Amino acid sequence: MQWLTGALILATSRIVNAQANTTAPFPNSTYSNATSPDPAAAEFTGPAFSPPYYPSPWGTGAGDWASAYERARAFVGQLTLLEKVNLTTGVGWQSERCVGQTGSIPRLGFRSLCLQDSPLGIRFTDYNSAFPAGVNVAATWDRGLAYARGQAMGQEHRGKGVDVQLGPVAGPLGRAPASGRNWEGFSPDPALTGIMMAQTIQGIQQAGVIACAKHFIVNEQEHFRQAPEGQGYGYNISDSLSSNVDDVTMHETYLWPFADAVRAGVGSIMCSYNQINNSYGCENSHALNYLLKGELDFQGFVMSDWQAQHSGVGSALAGMDMSMPGDTLFDTGKSYWGTNLTVAILNGTIPEWRLDDMAVRIIAAWYYVGRDEAQVPINFDSWTIDTFGYQHYFAEEGYTLINEHVDVRAEHTTLIRQIGSASTVLLKNNNSALPLTGRERFTAVFGNDAGGNPLGPNGCSDRGCDNGTLAMGWGSGTANFPFLVTPETAIQNEVISNGGVIQSITDNFAASQIERLASQASVAIVFVNADSGEGYINVDGNEGDRQNLTFWQGGDVLIQNVSALCNNTIVVMHTVGPVLLSNYSENPNITAILWAGLPGEQSGNSIADILYGRVNPGAKLPFTLGASREDYGADLLYIPNNGTAAPQQPFTEGNFIDYRAFDEADITPVYEFGFGLSYTTFSYSNLRVNRLNVSAYTPTTGLTPAAPVLGNTTNDTAQYQLPSNFSAIPFYIYPYLNGTDYLEEAANDTNYGLPASSYIPAGAQDGSPQPRLAASGAPGGNPELYDVLYLVEATITNTGSVPGDEVAQLYISLGGPYDPKVVLRGFQRLSIQPNSSTTFHVDITRRDISNWDTNAQNWAVSSAPKTVYVGSSSRTLPLSAPLS
Repeated sequence: MQWLTGALILATSRIVNAQANTTAPFPNSTYSNATSPDPAAAEFTGPAFSPPYYPSPWGTGAGDWASAYERARAFVGQLTLLEKVNLTTGVGWQSERCVGQTGSIPRLGFRSLCLQDSPLGIRFTDYNSAFPAGVNVAATWDRGLAYARGQAMGQEHRGKGVDVQLGPVAGPLGRAPASGRNWEGFSPDPALTGIMMAQTIQGIQQAGVIACAKHFIVNEQEHFRQAPEGQGYGYNISDSLSSNVDDVTMHETYLWPFADAVRAGVGSIMCSYNQINNSYGCENSHALNYLLKGELDFQGFVMSDWQAQHSGVGSALAGMDMSMPGDTLFDTGKSYWGTNLTVAILNGTIPEWRLDDMAVRIIAAWYYVGRDEAQVPINFDSWTIDTFGYQHYFAEEGYTLINEHVDVRAEHTTLIRQIGSASTVLLKNNNSALPLTGRERFTAVFGNDAGGNPLGPNGCSDRGCDNGTLAMGWGSGTANFPFLVTPETAIQNEVISNGGVIQSITDNFAASQIERLASQASVAIVFVNADSGEGYINVDGNEGDRQNLTFWQGGDVLIQNVSALCNNTIVVMHTVGPVLLSNYSENPNITAILWAGLPGEQSGNSIADILYGRVNPGAKLPFTLGASREDYGADLLYIPNNGTAAPQQPFTEGNFIDYRAFDEADITPVYEFGFGLSYTTFSYSNLRVNRLNVSAYTPTTGLTPAAPVLGNTTNDTAQYQLPSNFSAIPFYIYPYLNGTDYLEEAANDTNYGLPASSYIPAGAQDGSPQPRLAASGAPGGNPELYDVLYLVEATITNTGSVPGDEVAQLYISLGGPYDPKVVLRGFQRLSIQPNSSTTFHVDITRRDISNWDTNAQNWAVSSAPKTVYVGSSSRTLPLSAPLS
């Protein structure tokens, strides 16, 4: 989603700086030495083509959706054509109080659905919590915390009257470390992301709110994601970027976490801005019909990203179920659906069963999470925090009470503080420099990142600046802070309570003052950051995506200046993802390094809990820290490479991103994926692998039932006119025929009347029983993929003197010539007392040891020898055993 289109113009003053990146590869975005060994990926460089797949599969109530579908079909069976269209079409940007709202069904007392950002809290409101970002959740490697955060966010959305929370995120997955919105998601590893995605979804939906997994799919950078946005930055392109991905990479890397989301019961999925193999994400029949609704058997509804819809009939037939925010461009009052969807049903272009399926999917998700029992009235307004104002903001109509300022935070700040400390990764701790006691002789704190934003924690719209400590990135994936505890404040409270001396400098460029203070300090704590966000905001020449992987605000110079004068310098990093650490890991004056990510409102207290030993660090890196950006293999495309046509981004690195790329190229990282230290030590021993007797994998066969048709629409156009006593709100999207009985006039489309064969794909209108895909069978795919084939256990011992958490990790070598060296497949965060042991346990499923077979269009276990590894990181794997 984006904010106001007009914001793009504000960015043009920095075009020269923003377009000056010359370090990334061009004209492609994979470094020449990092292409996949698999020819299917490495040679996927030509004009990519997305094969069509029709008709759009209709929901069946598979898995545990049967009851929700039964109720949804009964509800939809009562609806008129206009009511179905109203349910599937947003009413327009700023036409109602949420960032997205559908039309309502007053006759049945069904309120319009409220869709609201974001993946880390509630955007545009007050009296809400600001949670840690997804990347921090991944760094905890803690399923319980992921679920608890999801549940708390769901409770807050529910309390504000939100029906659909627009999160969590698995797109971007994190193909390139500089991608602007990686922090909204979890990790570039698909297994880690999939597990955290599922836990978050289950938490949100347990609270009675529909979760929305986004952005589907291969939405891996901000540059060129939308052609109009790119044009606003001065790029002469006519279409959005195409992510070009081969079939194996799609399944084994990018689709993997979405399969986990669907299996977890996610109610909605948001299709993305980008093109996928040169077909737009929200009208890509292969992505939506084949992969998502066919192969993964997704039972919920697909909504467009905001302004990501490019056609009316095409997007409906390709599997999109809800148009958001409803208008073609913000505040135009025009829609691809609305009136045009009514016309398309009446003239037979879109079969009525497809509209019925859209409506059933939406209502089924509503019942599935219990919205019929959990819904409360909308009590906030996205466009102003004023108590009174216009209900229809853009039209300036309906002056009334719009903000009730309901406090939904409960005691969630305690959880936020816990996640903040549980996600802080200790990377270096020479000579047990940490934990501190609070009684150090002279504590000095340095860095803009230690202090507050002079404009206030919410002083920059959608956090679109880098002023003060960094606790979340920028863009639509944000929330307003109710407060923000800065590191400076928390450390000051700690030291003063112990009678110590503390001074701080939060101006990174106050060189002489920094020199004097650093030379006095017995311990210097330096805070640095690196920010990024969504593409509609440009911060210091960074158009959403980062220009580089260095620290911002002169952070490297600050570290060097302080550490040159204080031989007990501790570096704390608040970053959106990987950064380049220069020689800090080897610098003897830098005694400790911590990555604290984007910890949310309790940032200062969370880091103080780690620094002063109240919490023993147990987090692990959810990504790799390399010595150069080239080491990551894949990068961003900063310059259009296809003339004025859609920029082309071939993913020729295939499955080899992040640690898999480092392993394939035999590059030693600075700190590897999964790495993290503790104030205690652990040992690994006694690996046991037990093979279970499980029946052979059976491809799904047979036919689906026919598409159900609910209701019988009349072609009497007089029934679809705006009621004579109805006062229409300007720019509001309605389903009515605009005062004419002639469908051609109502459509107001110069292409109306073209032969159906010229724009309706073969089979798209066919509601007869369809062959089931071999890899399908239940939400998440063929249920036999999740059969447990092996039980793996190992003994983990705390060999130190204090209690601590260890994240034991299980990796598998799939053994094929084109496979990564190892892939993560399981983990547990274990709390262990000193001189005690516990058992690490992971179930290995059929999916875990399978590869995607493009010819068979199914998963298969190859004959290649497979090995299981257990250890503390992707590069420290002391235990191994063959999988017989």
